[in-house]
Amino acid sequence: MSKKQNKRQIILDEAAKLFKLKGFGGTSMRDLAGEVGMEAASMYNHIKSKDEILEHLCFHVSDTYIAQLAQVEQMRGSNGDKLKELLRLHIHLMLEDGAAVSVANNDWKYLTSDKLELFKAARKQYEKGFAMLIENGIAEGEFQPVNASVALFTILSAVRWVELWYRPGRGVTAQELEQDIMTILLNGLAKKQ
Repeated sequence: MSKKQNKRQIILDEAAKLFKLKGFGGTSMRDLAGEVGMEAASMYNHIKSKDEILEHLCFHVSDTYIAQLAQVEQMRGSNGDKLKELLRLHIHLMLEDGAAVSVANNDWKYLTSDKLELFKAARKQYEKGFAMLIENGIAEGEFQPVNASVALFTILSAVRWVELWYRPGRGVTAQELEQDIMTILLNGLAKKQ
């Protein structure tokens, strides 16, 4: 990674943390410059605008989730196995890149109109693919016959707190957190024998 690319990544990483803390609207370029130890004007050698940073963060997250969905859809195995893997990957991104996930979850509405529509389409694509795994599992008798949309949004809502709450030192490892969440959520979907 070149020095310029490295500085750009530092700016993006610090922006994600600031946007998570103060929100997109509450963070100025001057705030960000102070965090990365640069003059605000110098940052424009690495990024075009605050909007570009928001776009990068939001689409990094949505592109990652879409790629994970495609990976899971190609897997062999039951719908339950696929759902478990998709949920594991979803949680893993929250643990690894929680600030960016927080920005994508909370500040996406500040995207400019063309980017906003693209981001909403990406979210819908991910939700539709996630729901399809649930629907297929219900149709094949793997899961209890529940409304797939209710199941989808219960799962997604139930894990949303991870990017806000989790950090090392909370008395649970990342692996334990992931396993506990999956046990709680997926055993509720598993068909009783």
